Amino acid sequence: MEKGKIVALEDRIPKLKEQRRRKANRRLVLLLILFFTMIVVIAYSQSPLSHVKTITIKGNGVYSAEEVVSQSGLSNNTNIWKIKKEETVSKIQRLSEIKKAEIKIRWPNTVIIFVKEHKRIAYLKQGNKFFPIMDNGKIIKNREANKIPVNSPILFEFKEGGALNQMVKDLENLPSEISNSISEIHYTPKKTDPYHISLFMNDGFEVSATLRSFSEKMLYYPSIISQLDPNQKGIIDLEVGSYFKSFESEVEEKKVEQD
Repeated sequence: MEKGKIVALEDRIPKLKEQRRRKANRRLVLLLILFFTMIVVIAYSQSPLSHVKTITIKGNGVYSAEEVVSQSGLSNNTNIWKIKKEETVSKIQRLSEIKKAEIKIRWPNTVIIFVKEHKRIAYLKQGNKFFPIMDNGKIIKNREANKIPVNSPILFEFKEGGALNQMVKDLENLPSEISNSISEIHYTPKKTDPYHISLFMNDGFEVSATLRSFSEKMLYYPSIISQLDPNQKGIIDLEVGSYFKSFESEVEEKKVEQD
């Protein structure tokens, strides 16, 4: 071995000591950072700074932000570290018109609650009161409606169950121009048809139908009335086929083509 490539042991020792010192310093710095980070986290979690400062509600229409916040159980005294998302969501979804809720936390102290409400399909009239009927077939009797949208059908004699569920489903499936033309829907079951309904339209016509085929046959309503004299009102029977009976002459019947 050449003499110039030989490194004396006494020359290597200072370099080894310097490397070990640097490694020790790095470990010390890392430990100090972790230590102070833990101190800051613990101090923050125990201080008022960790309390919820802002609660934002998004997606609400029926319920006010205050109602949703109150139902959630959250407040400015809530420690943001102790929020149980699943439990809070469960509380919010107990509100009759809330379909879904989601919670997101934005540090250091903001909570955002996203809600999706059930859609109001129609209104049930009982006495002088009007109660919303939701897209899941539920009648919300603890939230009487003060104002009813002009184009919302009003239902009579319905109860929660099969007939109402089918009615809600059919109204959802109808094009808006047809569902908006319905003023009233009366549940008028017969011995021969427990799903019979009677409709009163905004244009003055009356419709006799069955829930068994209602959504299918009502699609032809615009075509049917286009064949009738708008000055001669009557009943359009959609139970079997399509027939028109004038109010002026109950005997006179006219078969109406479904285009």
